[in-house]
Amino acid sequence: MVITKNNPVEGYLFLFKGGLMNVERVGNTLATATPLVLTGLSVAFAFRTGLFNIGAAGQMLIGGLAATAVGLTFDWPKPVLLTVMIIASILGGGIWAIIPGWLKARFNVHEVVSTIMMNWIAYWTVYYVVPGYFKGEYLETESRKISQAASLKVNWLTNLFEGSYINLGVILALLSVVIVAFILDKTTLGYELKAVGFNRHAAQYAGIHVNRNIILSMTIAGALAGLGGATFYVGYASNIQIGILPSQGFDGIAVSLLGANSPWGVLGAATFFGLLHTGKGFMNAMTKIPPEIADTIIATIIYFSATSILIERSWDRLKRRTGGVR
Repeated sequence: MVITKNNPVEGYLFLFKGGLMNVERVGNTLATATPLVLTGLSVAFAFRTGLFNIGAAGQMLIGGLAATAVGLTFDWPKPVLLTVMIIASILGGGIWAIIPGWLKARFNVHEVVSTIMMNWIAYWTVYYVVPGYFKGEYLETESRKISQAASLKVNWLTNLFEGSYINLGVILALLSVVIVAFILDKTTLGYELKAVGFNRHAAQYAGIHVNRNIILSMTIAGALAGLGGATFYVGYASNIQIGILPSQGFDGIAVSLLGANSPWGVLGAATFFGLLHTGKGFMNAMTKIPPEIADTIIATIIYFSATSILIERSWDRLKRRTGGVR
């Protein structure tokens, strides 16, 4: 900010004020953070089990497509319709992630490669399905808008936050954090998944079914990202567009890194990122500081989060050398 001849104190003040200055903006911050919580959980869950899920964007896209398709096809009461849509998004994302999980378990295909390729298959699937079956009234590049009954927005929550974009997705995200934390820390399944992540061969020697757990881990990660797709496409938004891979899928990697791959850390990191994304427009409007500065801040945070382990190792090495000299 100094280099661009702006006041950094003023810039940060308006950046955070833009996301927290009133109840509506707090609601928008939470709404922006909601899909980031779920994609961050997706990446973190895979990380904790020794896998690198780069496919959260595609899984989110398929989950959103599944939820949108159900919402546009059926005319059911809102509680029933939302339940089926949420289940469809979870199944869509989970099924999409089974393929790279199976390839990893069966042929040891690296999950980074397979999940990236699945992202593009998801991209072109949506590119074909939306104009072919759910085309909007005026544009072929987007689906029809979902009805009120198919939206995760509810009046009592919107009114509580004075007209913000917040929706029931925030409750789903919080429940997902609790469930993932419980699975990883309190269950035999979580122990087995983490054991496979720490040392695949040792886990197999101990009698753990490694291949099954690899597939299961990717499936759960995909299901979380698919649910994130529902919270975005039928919660934050009201339709699905073609030609766009959701950036939240890739931002989830940053959220996971900043949250140290912990479910509760992911919750805090996603909320912080939601605050930055919500506040950068206000910062630009009030100070003329380019909104790209906020993206640079996020990128800097990601950089130091990713390299934190290197810094820690270097510091420990320096302390050992200093101790040796003494």
